[in-house]
Amino acid sequence: MISVSGKKWEQKKINQNIVDKLKQEYNFSEILSRLIISRKFDNDEIATINTDLDLNNVFLNNKDFSQSINLVVNSINNNEKICILGDYDVDGSAATSLFIKFFEDINHPFFYYIPDREKDGYGATKKLFKKLILEKPKLIIMVDCGSTSNEAIDFLNDNEIKSLIIDHHEINKPFPNANSIINPKKDNGYREYDYLCATSLSYFFLDLLIKKIETEINISDYLIYVLLATVCDVMPLRKLNRLIALNALKNFDITKNLPLNTLFKLNEKKNKIDINDLGYLIGPILNAGGRLGKSQYATELLSSNNDLVVNDRSKSLIKLNDKRKEIENLILEEIDFKKIEKENKDVIIYYNPNINEGLIGIIAARLKDYFNKPSIVITASNELLKGSARSVYNYNIGRVIKNSLDQKIILNGGGHNMAAGFTLNKEKLKNFENYILEDFLKLNILNSNKFLYESEISSLAFNQDFYDDIKKLEPFGTGNPVPTFLLRDLKIIKSVILNNKHVSLILKSKTGFSIKSISFNCINTKVCEYLMSYKNNIDVIGQINENIWNNKKKLQLTIRDLIL
Repeated sequence: MISVSGKKWEQKKINQNIVDKLKQEYNFSEILSRLIISRKFDNDEIATINTDLDLNNVFLNNKDFSQSINLVVNSINNNEKICILGDYDVDGSAATSLFIKFFEDINHPFFYYIPDREKDGYGATKKLFKKLILEKPKLIIMVDCGSTSNEAIDFLNDNEIKSLIIDHHEINKPFPNANSIINPKKDNGYREYDYLCATSLSYFFLDLLIKKIETEINISDYLIYVLLATVCDVMPLRKLNRLIALNALKNFDITKNLPLNTLFKLNEKKNKIDINDLGYLIGPILNAGGRLGKSQYATELLSSNNDLVVNDRSKSLIKLNDKRKEIENLILEEIDFKKIEKENKDVIIYYNPNINEGLIGIIAARLKDYFNKPSIVITASNELLKGSARSVYNYNIGRVIKNSLDQKIILNGGGHNMAAGFTLNKEKLKNFENYILEDFLKLNILNSNKFLYESEISSLAFNQDFYDDIKKLEPFGTGNPVPTFLLRDLKIIKSVILNNKHVSLILKSKTGFSIKSISFNCINTKVCEYLMSYKNNIDVIGQINENIWNNKKKLQLTIRDLIL
């Protein structure tokens, strides 16, 4: 089915025999069984539906973790000064904050550094280490960076400074000659955990380290930071990440976390926090500092218990985020979307030398969302070009960026499945474009403009029992999306534009059942055009959720697309 927005929708193919088997074995409902199968949950994941599972000692017998713990314990025992180097995004800031909390709690000498995007560039570099070694650290712990920093690590070795890398970005042989590396992508016996972000890996490392040195620190207090980083780094909410999400949300009291509580209050939010709050409210605010020249602010905020510091950094980051939004809108207005659409390339590569390099990532994300294609935005930075990439689920952009580095097409770069960053010489731009497009073609990826819905349902399924079954698979996010359904033959009874962004409406089925519905951020789209003027019955692609107003809960249908 081709929708009014030009998307091709298909129903997910599910083996009914497997559905029936799951229903019988676990006493699940039809819809819950179908959702579990469509997501390919394994037995461990199925067990999480009705049971809390332990997050302790996940990497207890892992050699990389053991080696890394011994490295840090020796530094602690010798009272050696330690430097924590983090990336300037939420994952880097959150991971750095965990280590700050730890070293403050044990009263060990340390300092930390978050690179400035423009002054320092991306990641752990020789140039940056020349500056950091002036503080005379004996050990540098790199979180969310370092996997491609071979030359920089060699520089540390030459200066007799030990190094530990805790990272999740792509890494190829020869590995950096660090004293120890924790990175599942090394494929050293724990590749199945390559969906974990750097903050997750740091959390599990610190959990084991705390037990090793026998201190009373409760690391679980900061599990919410792990979830924050997981969501903001677009890691799949599956397997261990799903357990992290379940435990973090269940046990978290926002009133006991000064930084997040302050951000909530300043944004006039209530105390209950969810996945959407982390991804769409907190994440962009924290990232604004790194995008607009205040890279330290997010870490200063997340790691502080001081009212004055937290209030100042919260307000500053909110202002920076408002400024980011303004600049972003101006950039998007300049982009010729129709021209890009007409070119019809498999990968969107947009070059504009005037874009603030701190915003190229978010512009790439917007292009990716609009065209549903891997998107790369490149800008000028002094004598070089800097780029940021965002990808779709079936194209590992981190891999291709790492390969282009190995082939010396780019100067520096790294990333993971869904996002990557890089630097290249201006004269290599065309070579880079050709390499990306050829790589995509070689993979023979199926048309990514295909969208899937779970199943067709009648208006009679629009009830609390049905919704309660869906909720058993929460929290939803990347890798575990909110279930999407097809409802046929609905008539638009009433439609109203809200805040010049959304459309609120009432739909009615042939049986006379009324469904309160909403289409978010649809103004100036074909969906909005039809919702406001179409007189015939429509088929709706949508999601069932709960609308809470004045402490009253009511089911509503969130419209994603229309089939005429």
